[in-house]
Amino acid sequence: MDEEHTESGKKFVDKNLIPVYSMPEVKWPMTKPAPRDLFPGALEMMILESLRRQPAHGYALVQHIQQRSNNLLQVEEGSLYPALQRLLKAKLVKAEWGVSSTNRRVRTYEITALGIRHLEKEISSFEQMFEGIALVLNPGKATTS
Repeated sequence: MDEEHTESGKKFVDKNLIPVYSMPEVKWPMTKPAPRDLFPGALEMMILESLRRQPAHGYALVQHIQQRSNNLLQVEEGSLYPALQRLLKAKLVKAEWGVSSTNRRVRTYEITALGIRHLEKEISSFEQMFEGIALVLNPGKATTS
C-alpha cells in the first residue's frame, strides 16, 4: 500500500503524488473569479425572453443567449434541455417537432401566453432584486424617495 503524504495543505496518495483534495483550496484575495452558476430561474428567464422574440430550437437558443450576452454566458446542453423540460411541464412554453433548414429533425419551442405573464413577473422581481443589490454595493448612489 502506498503512503499518504501531505504538502502545503494538499493530501497526496500514491508514489506519483497525485493530489486528492478533501476540501476546496481557498485563495484570498481572489485573483481570478471561478465560473459560477446563474441564480435560480435566470436561465429560464433568458430562455423565455429569447422565445418571446421568436420561436427557436435548442441550439438557436444557446446561440442567441451567447450572442446577446457578448459571449459572457455559455449555456451548456446539460442545463438547457432540463430547463426547457421544466418550462414545458409548467406550460410556459410549447414545443413542436419539425425539420430544420439542414433537413434535420428539430424541436422548436414557443412561449405561451402564460409564459409571457410569468416572464413579466420574473423580470419585475429580478429588477427589484438587482436594484437592492446595487444599493448595497454602491451606497453612495442611493437615492432618497
